[in-house]
Amino acid sequence: MTSHHLLLLPGDGIGPEVAGEVEKLVQWFSNRGLARFEIEKDLVGGAAYDEHGVALADDALNRALAADAVLFGAVGGPKWNDVPYNQRPEAGLLRLRKDLGLFANLRPAICYPALAEASALKREYVDGLNLVIVRELTGGVYFGEPKEIVTLENGEKRAVDTQIYTTHEIERIARVAFELARQRRGKVASSEKRNVMKTGVLWHQVVNEVHKDYQDVALEHILADNCGMQLVRNPKQFDVIVTDNLFGDLLSDVAAMLTGSLGMLPSASLGAEDPATGKRRALYEPVHGSAPDIAGQGLANPLAMIGSFAMALRYSFDLGQEADLVEKAVANVLAAGIRTKDIAAPGANTVSTSDMGDAVIRELETLIQ
Repeated sequence: MTSHHLLLLPGDGIGPEVAGEVEKLVQWFSNRGLARFEIEKDLVGGAAYDEHGVALADDALNRALAADAVLFGAVGGPKWNDVPYNQRPEAGLLRLRKDLGLFANLRPAICYPALAEASALKREYVDGLNLVIVRELTGGVYFGEPKEIVTLENGEKRAVDTQIYTTHEIERIARVAFELARQRRGKVASSEKRNVMKTGVLWHQVVNEVHKDYQDVALEHILADNCGMQLVRNPKQFDVIVTDNLFGDLLSDVAAMLTGSLGMLPSASLGAEDPATGKRRALYEPVHGSAPDIAGQGLANPLAMIGSFAMALRYSFDLGQEADLVEKAVANVLAAGIRTKDIAAPGANTVSTSDMGDAVIRELETLIQ
């Protein structure tokens, strides 16, 4: 049996708690003989800054480069508000994305029927929702130069962030979106702001050119502000949404609330396919962030982290059936009414982070019998 090399970077806040539930899941797979994993752990974010003075040490980066996949918890918190900007906890994640070449961020938004009442929208708008936002991750305004705050001659300050995209960057993210749509319902919505941004004009042109190779996939163009509105008005119209770094950041958080909780959403960040092996460097992480206000209290929902591990099974380890098994177990646990606090109705009984992880494992036991 092939051994899969997984690097676990729990990070800060609730990261270590939800990562612990994935460790239990990995051990279950190993004990059952369904898959074999070699796990390494290292520091990232504020935890790495406290230990090494940087948000990601070179040794940790080298481990990430050597791993088959990286599973990332969360970074940040008020403890590190005053550290230098370049060493803030989030810099560790940005370095991982950049140095691993993780240009494609896949953020599924799935509303389980059992959680439809927890959504900010009425049940009829979200029950059965299943869309994916494909976000370009290593370009755009987050990485463009110049990026600076300068003092002008009159004493005022001026801040500059630069939005830059090249044809190549747009082509490769568009291809990821079209390929993904072929495996789903065959629809891509390309979202930009071509009416006011030159990068949007180029994005529109390049996506149209790439679409010529995917005529079996339906393509529509939608302005990013309208896309945000439509996600609230009629989210089930979408299958795959492809967009740039900034708009992807914003739209994926809108989509997150349609599902009932940020604690439910996994994500995958993928690099270019290796021509020799067909493998991609990849990092998997929950969308929810470090939630320092509940860290250490056993209140965190581990399902987004567990869902991220399921995505790793599917995209990095070629274990699609095992991924289906995990996702089915999560759905069944929710259908049984088991809830962490973030997805529970007011006054309802809730379970702890560890209890939720245990419930998923018990359901896996049932499913394989």
